[in-house]
Amino acid sequence: MSLLRSRYTILLVIALTATLLVPLALGGTGLLATLATFPGSQLVYMLGLILVCWNLNALRLRLLLAGRAGHLGQRRAVAMVMATEFAICATPGGSGGPVTLLALLARRGLRPAHASAVFMVDQLSDLLFFLIALLGVIAHATLSTLEWRHEGLVGLAMLALLTLLLASWWLISHLPVLLRIGNACLAHLGIPPHRRRGLGRRILHFRHALQVTLQLPHTTLTAIFTLCAMHWLLRYSVLYLAIRGLGTPLDWSWTFMVQMLSMAAGQLSLLPGGAGGAELTSSALLIPMIGQQQATAAVVIWRFVTYHFYLLAGAPVFLALARRVLWRTA
Repeated sequence: MSLLRSRYTILLVIALTATLLVPLALGGTGLLATLATFPGSQLVYMLGLILVCWNLNALRLRLLLAGRAGHLGQRRAVAMVMATEFAICATPGGSGGPVTLLALLARRGLRPAHASAVFMVDQLSDLLFFLIALLGVIAHATLSTLEWRHEGLVGLAMLALLTLLLASWWLISHLPVLLRIGNACLAHLGIPPHRRRGLGRRILHFRHALQVTLQLPHTTLTAIFTLCAMHWLLRYSVLYLAIRGLGTPLDWSWTFMVQMLSMAAGQLSLLPGGAGGAELTSSALLIPMIGQQQATAAVVIWRFVTYHFYLLAGAPVFLALARRVLWRTA
């Protein structure tokens, strides 16, 4: 366990270093001077938006749980969201996020199948929002005088989102058939019958829990998706506000697409938070539009608000809520 913690710590240190070195290498010595011109009040406002985002996600979690984890107040739900977001930012590919959330829900008595179903619906609502938002951005760019760039990347992102959404829905719909096929494959591999039955029961429990979650009242599901949309619209406005605070006008829809493409590319870096890859991609997309100094400064501010701040604010909450549970269950 100490070796695992050391490995994650080393990766996090490398990630933090990459988030600073990449913009500094691209922006040069003038980067610090450009950052000094950014209004402090604008930064405080942007950090306030993140606090609102945490509260929106906390309310969404409470609606998804629908009382199945006992009484969960807004304050405790915000703490759970902050701890989960910290784990997402601190681990490669955000792999620590689901583990943290499931462990916190298990401590409140929620069975793993129900916790997994809540997480699954949460992720599906995110995918649906991004697909709708991307279609909206494409429509805006087509109907307006906005110069269209990187059509191939945007089309690829939309195709990937649609594929993920449809694949998830297909897997859920055909789970019993896939379970029978999987059972036959496991039997062929020599897996004992009791292990196959145990795995099958867990999968069926998850499917039942997912059906229960999706059968929440339509008003509740609509509220969940609305909160999801509000969260992402606010969070994906951070880069726009950073660029605007530096005195450079740029259409909001472009900043939305830059963030989507950058965070997707950042996952290829295999570092926590997509470090290095996100900075490199976002800078490469922004420099032709707003210039080298402004672009790299905006990227530093954006990443501070949506990455470093998540780590700084979430670390003590994570240590208070999740560390003991995760170390005991690992």
